[in-house]
Amino acid sequence: MAQPITAQVDVPGIEGEGANFPPFDVNTFGSQLLWLAITFAVLYLLMSRVIVPRLSGILEDRRERIAGDLRIAAESKARAEEAGEAYEKALAEARGRAHALAQETRDRLAAEAAEKRAALEAELARNLADAEARITASKEKAMGNVEAIASDAAAAIVERLTGQAPAADVVAAAVGKAMAQ
Repeated sequence: MAQPITAQVDVPGIEGEGANFPPFDVNTFGSQLLWLAITFAVLYLLMSRVIVPRLSGILEDRRERIAGDLRIAAESKARAEEAGEAYEKALAEARGRAHALAQETRDRLAAEAAEKRAALEAELARNLADAEARITASKEKAMGNVEAIASDAAAAIVERLTGQAPAADVVAAAVGKAMAQ
C-alpha cells in the first residue's frame, strides 16, 4: 500500500527534526478554526458596518445623480421642443406676412400697371383720333386738289390732242361727272 505523504520541514523554533507543517498539524486545527471564525466575524462586521454602507451610499448617490440628470435632460428636451414649436410658429407667421406683403405688392403693381396702361391707351386713342382727323383733312384737301389737277390735266390732254384749249366750265363739268361715278 501507498504510504501517506507527509511533509518533513525543519522549522526553527520547533523542537525535533521532521516536525509537521503547522497548518497541516492536527493538533492546531482547533485554534486555527477559532481564529478563522474570529477573522470571519471581524471581516463580516467590517463589511456590514463600514464598507457596505459606504458602497450603498455611493450607489444611492449615483442613482440620484443619474435620476437628476435624466430629469434635467427631460426638462431640456421639453424646453427644446417648445422652442422648436415656437420657432415653427414664428416661421409660419413670417411666411404668412411675407405672402401677404407679396400679394399686396403684386396687387399694387398690377393696379399701377393697369392705370399706366389705361393712360397710355387713352393717349394712343387721342393720338389716333388726331391722326385720323389730319388724314381726313389731308384727304379732303387732296381730293379738292385732285379735281383741280384733273381738270388741268384733262384740259392739257384735250388741247394737245385737238390743238385747241377747251372751255374751263366744260372741262370742270366732265371731270365732276367722271369723279361722281
